[in-house]
Amino acid sequence: MTNNEKYFANIAIPPGETLLEVLESLNMTQKELAERISMSVKTINEIIKGKAPITAETALKLEIVLDCPASYWINLEANYQEALARIKAAQDIQNDYPILDSIPYVEMARNNWVPKTSKKDERVMNTRKFFNVALLTSIPTTITGAFKKSEGKTVSPYAVAAWLRKGQIDAEKIKCEKFNKKELKSLIPFFRTLTLKEPEEFYETLVEKCRQCGVSLVITPLIPKTLIDGATQWLNSEKVLIQLSIRGKRLDRFWFTFFHELAHILNHGKKEIHINFYEKEDTIEDEADFLASEWIIPEKEYKKFTSQNMISKLSIINFAQSIGIHPCMIVGRLQHDEYIGYNQYTELIPKIS
Repeated sequence: MTNNEKYFANIAIPPGETLLEVLESLNMTQKELAERISMSVKTINEIIKGKAPITAETALKLEIVLDCPASYWINLEANYQEALARIKAAQDIQNDYPILDSIPYVEMARNNWVPKTSKKDERVMNTRKFFNVALLTSIPTTITGAFKKSEGKTVSPYAVAAWLRKGQIDAEKIKCEKFNKKELKSLIPFFRTLTLKEPEEFYETLVEKCRQCGVSLVITPLIPKTLIDGATQWLNSEKVLIQLSIRGKRLDRFWFTFFHELAHILNHGKKEIHINFYEKEDTIEDEADFLASEWIIPEKEYKKFTSQNMISKLSIINFAQSIGIHPCMIVGRLQHDEYIGYNQYTELIPKIS
């Protein structure tokens, strides 16, 4: 045991035991004490058994009758209550063990979200601090979206909750202006032009423009059993979070997910967390997909291009230039719609990290 560690007994001795010893040393019965301090015998008995506390008022009475300072009895009671609380806290930690088994703690520690440790008690405490909860059983009620949306063996709701919570933590560090829906919507053409730039050129600009509209844009590394492309959650009535994972590290997927989450902000409610899982059918997610697709590549122009049956590297580049977006966005759309294979024209899709 180090000098910084404290030992806490796993038993709590009620101050009533000391009171009983004092009474016996004075040959005083519980009934006699009750009469002397104007309390019921039942109350005295409950104090002795630890079922009732020694209040400050009672301590003052004991000081007069038993010639022991009130502070002595008050300190005994305080130490007893602290010992009870610590015993309960230790039990609560053990009760959290089953949930801890569902938490991807190793991956979270690898990403420096929580401190590295192999001790279960420390992991429980670190995880509570990460989620900002007193008990791990409260996680489902604080990040409800993770548990409503996560389904199947391939996705863990606790892993999803951890990913979403990390987004909240990072978003809190970004001081945003008051949310402005009109201004955000007006920026869609500008956001399209940013697709033409390299990530090191556009990212800071993108974050800043979002910030000015009340949107915190953060990127959170994926952890196992999440399968998330992105998510949107309102942190309060004036601040919303767009959280991206960069699945596949493809520039086209980054931008499509960004516009997808933008669609949620502009067209869906503030109460629910919107999570974009990879290849998961959902009506609201489909609506966001449709809007994102239209903003990036207008459907009329897209149909005109695909109807020509002349898809080539050069035609993709020329089409992208004609509508003012990066060619990777055309390739990604064509791959998704199965006009071309996922192994075709990949050289037009920059990697992003």
